[in-house]
Amino acid sequence: MCNILRVRWTICPQTAPQPWIACSTCGCFKPFKSSGKVRLNANGRKLDAWLIYKCLHCDKTWNRTLFERRNLRDLSPATLEALQRSDPDWVRKQEFDVEALKRKTKRIEEPPDAVVSKEWISEASTWTALEIEVVAEFSANLRLDRLLASELSISRSRLQALHEGGKLKAHPNHEIVLRNRPKDGTRIILDLSDAVDRHAIGSAAIHREGL
Repeated sequence: MCNILRVRWTICPQTAPQPWIACSTCGCFKPFKSSGKVRLNANGRKLDAWLIYKCLHCDKTWNRTLFERRNLRDLSPATLEALQRSDPDWVRKQEFDVEALKRKTKRIEEPPDAVVSKEWISEASTWTALEIEVVAEFSANLRLDRLLASELSISRSRLQALHEGGKLKAHPNHEIVLRNRPKDGTRIILDLSDAVDRHAIGSAAIHREGL
């Protein structure tokens, strides 16, 4: 197809998942937030590492085990340096590792706050279809229909109608569930050939006037 407006949306959740942990000070389960700091303990050639969390209500700390008795030879120089200086990017990957957190607690809060950065990729002079490429390094607590409705300024009922009419599709997985989270690498294609507000939707898709 050559009649497509292509854009890229990069979804960046702002607040990391917050595990609920039994807080000895509060006397009950409370949400804990990552401090962004790594604690290390060396024993010969073995290394232990924890990510420090704090109770949102009283600042009581909880050390989340990242690994124990890891041989230093098994750690790359880059990883070791990241641990030693609590590298923000490395720490962020640990904070958003929900599967690892699930092994520590049964309850995890994922705040639905996220920033969507939009980038124009290419555009046919007389486009009738909108293709949105999703970039999401970390899973964001957002439903796809809410994301599209908010960012394109259209209703969820209209999105559902487009979906049911075969005018809202996804690649590479053709099965799209609007209630699910947007996945990294997904391309969402909307056929807007019959939409009178096509240009307004396209403008919203890239935040560009005069599309």
